[in-house]
Amino acid sequence: MDMQRLASTLEASLDPAQNKRAESAILNEQTKPGFSLLLLQIVASDAYGSTARLASALYFKNYIRRNWTDEDGNYKLPENEVVSIKRELIGLMISVPANIQYQLGDAVGVIADSDFWRRWDTLVDDLVSRLTPENAQVNNGVLQVAHSIFKRWRPLYRSDELFTEINHVLGKFGEPFVQLLGNTDQLIEQNKSNKQLLSQYFSTLNLTTKLLYDLSVQDLPPIFEDNMQSVTSLLHKYLVYDNPLLHSDSDNEAGPLEFVKTGIFEVLTLYTQKYEDAFGPYVEQFIGSSWSLLTTIGLDTKNDILVSKALQFLTSVTRMSQHARAFNSEDIMSQVIERVVLPNLSLRDSDMETFEDEPIEFIRRDLEGSDSDTRRRAATDFLQQLLVQFQKLVTDVVMRYVNHYLSDYSRSPSANWKSKDTAVYLYSSIAAKGAVTTSQGVKSVNELVNVLEFFQANVAKDLMLDSDVEPILKVDAIKYLYVFRSQITRDQWREAFPLVVKNLGSSDYVVYTYAAIAVDRVLALTDVSKQPLISPADVKPLSAQLLQRLFQLIESSPEAAKLQENEFLMRCVMRVLIVIRDGVVPVTENVLAHFVQITQIISPNPANPRFYYYHFEALGAFIRFAAPSRPEKLENGLYPVFGNIIQNDVQEYVPYVFQLFTALLEANRSRFLTTYYTSLIQPILSPELWASKGNIPALVRLLSSMLTRDASQIAETNHLEPILAIFQNLITTKANEVYGFELLESIVANTPPPTIERYFVTILQLLFTRLQCSKTDAFTSRFVRFYHLVSARVENGLGADWFIAYANQVQEGIYVQLYLSIILPDSQKLVRPLDRKIAVISLCKSLTDSVAFAEKYKKGWGYSCEALLKLLENPPILATTDETIIDHDVDDMSFGVGFTQLQTIKRPARDYWPEVTDVKIWVGRQLQDANARQGGKVKSFAEERLAQSPQALQILSMYMNR
Repeated sequence: MDMQRLASTLEASLDPAQNKRAESAILNEQTKPGFSLLLLQIVASDAYGSTARLASALYFKNYIRRNWTDEDGNYKLPENEVVSIKRELIGLMISVPANIQYQLGDAVGVIADSDFWRRWDTLVDDLVSRLTPENAQVNNGVLQVAHSIFKRWRPLYRSDELFTEINHVLGKFGEPFVQLLGNTDQLIEQNKSNKQLLSQYFSTLNLTTKLLYDLSVQDLPPIFEDNMQSVTSLLHKYLVYDNPLLHSDSDNEAGPLEFVKTGIFEVLTLYTQKYEDAFGPYVEQFIGSSWSLLTTIGLDTKNDILVSKALQFLTSVTRMSQHARAFNSEDIMSQVIERVVLPNLSLRDSDMETFEDEPIEFIRRDLEGSDSDTRRRAATDFLQQLLVQFQKLVTDVVMRYVNHYLSDYSRSPSANWKSKDTAVYLYSSIAAKGAVTTSQGVKSVNELVNVLEFFQANVAKDLMLDSDVEPILKVDAIKYLYVFRSQITRDQWREAFPLVVKNLGSSDYVVYTYAAIAVDRVLALTDVSKQPLISPADVKPLSAQLLQRLFQLIESSPEAAKLQENEFLMRCVMRVLIVIRDGVVPVTENVLAHFVQITQIISPNPANPRFYYYHFEALGAFIRFAAPSRPEKLENGLYPVFGNIIQNDVQEYVPYVFQLFTALLEANRSRFLTTYYTSLIQPILSPELWASKGNIPALVRLLSSMLTRDASQIAETNHLEPILAIFQNLITTKANEVYGFELLESIVANTPPPTIERYFVTILQLLFTRLQCSKTDAFTSRFVRFYHLVSARVENGLGADWFIAYANQVQEGIYVQLYLSIILPDSQKLVRPLDRKIAVISLCKSLTDSVAFAEKYKKGWGYSCEALLKLLENPPILATTDETIIDHDVDDMSFGVGFTQLQTIKRPARDYWPEVTDVKIWVGRQLQDANARQGGKVKSFAEERLAQSPQALQILSMYMNR
């Protein structure tokens, strides 16, 4: 494919109608040498349209993300290609338009994650050399590259390696950066009447404030501390700066002034929180300027982030008692509430427009953690921090305003409903102590107020009325219960829960969505003894109607993207299914039909990762609780739609589908693989499926379940060797070695020894090679567990002697080396209780059943006994079977084309010896039985081989004489 055709194909990949075909053509092309450099040539050439260049930059970014290095940090691209990319990328990024810069910047960040700074130690010198005295376009490109790299430091934990990297940067970049700050200030002054140049230099200033944050986020650089007065003077100058040429023409879109001031407030908040000693003397001027800004700035949407950052700065200042004292008077506090808090906490017309026109956006801003940059959230945080400092003062002042707004509402409820919204929100802000947690809502409340009395007197009525209530007040009532759900007793929830459920019947999008959110969270709520506040017995009678209404709301639009818009509804479906468990069986057919329909609609277009995650979690719960009693029904309904997803290679869904295939298999209690699963074996062994990292965990579990169900049939149909080949590939990489061992354990544990014997020497050669050449702690631990699993399965035809025989076929005498240098010492490092249990059983059976240890490895018998006793000093305590489904907040999870574990069908760790519940008692009986069976040999071995360890002999005798 020539460059022109590739550019056209890349452009077509952005068109949903042509995407699949274009992506397929590009995938074929990317296997050719120099593909990445071809992409950069398209990006660099003005001969191609802006869309083609942007598409090429996007594909380059994603290509680099997938192909720069492997799991071990080795380059996947040819060395000459790597060198060329590093040489060309910075100069190219500086020369292209801003929208392309952002994409290339992400690629630079990916490369920097791997290579900077030790494998790319010339990068900072390259950046510094490109800075110019006054060319804003070039400087902005350099700064954008620098920000792409240095912003990686923001979330990282402190470490010596990190500070070495930062010091490397500061040693080269610090001085030129400070000079650039001063130069930019001068250029802004010189060009204050030239709109084009002024805007460019303000873009430079915006990037420098971001870099000021990046470079300071871990520790205050000495060069900034030495120049603190000049740096803070410059920050203050532009915090209060104004120039009509920089004003945004839009009420909604922020302009250069807002961006720069927002960045300055972020730096001020960081410095206030972390560097009080150095920054403290300069804080006062910024407090006054912040107050002035907040009391004069308009309510336009374009100012929202700026206002929230200003409030965050004041919140950080208020945490310090020496600055908080300024607010400690009733008059000042009243001004703060009236002039700063209330304007930013009250509903605006733009908020109501969002409520009506973009309801899902309103909900996400208002409810989730992402709302930290909204005015309401920032004003609430500021008020709550004042409450921490002056609880009674703040409570008294705020309650006056709450009562004022409630009184205003009561005079004309239809006209003054916004006053009530303000009152409820203001009251909630001072009633709650701390953040609203995902699992429990507010954990602690202000003891000077009574949240239940306020609800009953002012809020409950809005929840109960079917009409004549503004939707926003309904939302306030539901949200009040959601926020304070942990403060409400079980009996009170019995009365309130049906009222919340009733609001799912509302025709208003925001009302029924908040109702779904509240139902979900309340059903997940437990008391101190981990018992649910809402009993499943109370939910089951409502469940059929509840599920039907939720599905009706989800399916109200047949268009894929719109159907997936509201993940809160699907999360509520998941929660109901988890709570009612097998209570779903009577409505299996109806629920199955809805799941099939939704899956069919969303399959061609994965639009909302949160929605489809909850969709597949809900499906997992449905399969878990309904399939055991009606396996064929679910299999016949779900196999076709799941098969289509795999056949069409919907990469976002495939890892979920394989997990659900496993759940269906495990729910069917047949002793053999069904015809469908037998036909599935060959397709899931195809290399293309295993090439996607996200598929591997799910495929391993599916194959493991198949082997557990009918390993003999898999071997008879000649599928064992391809599975062993997959094992071989998995253990070659650090990222997949654990999955390789999971597959190997399933093979060895379920395949008859005569079948596995043909391959076991080769298996051991692969394992021993990794141990010798590139072992990791995880690999060693899993190898030791694997050894003990084989060693302990004496009754299944395996055992220590069986392992020894094949190990010594690999290399005579290698077993002793492995046993003494790896197996015995690393057995003590095993952490998981089931791993330690397997080791105990293995070591004990080596003492009682192994001919090699009895006759050949006499010292090894003693060493094994001592290792066993050490493990028994801290015996594995096995957790009781727990049916609780762990609840994960999707905001703590990453999504994409990868693996995300479905918690509703997560397989517990397998216990190969469930009958052994107390390992100490089991060891004692095993030793006693073996000693009796062998005519006292075990006892004599102990006396002979533990003669030099009298304490060990004494402890062992205690076990044998129990």
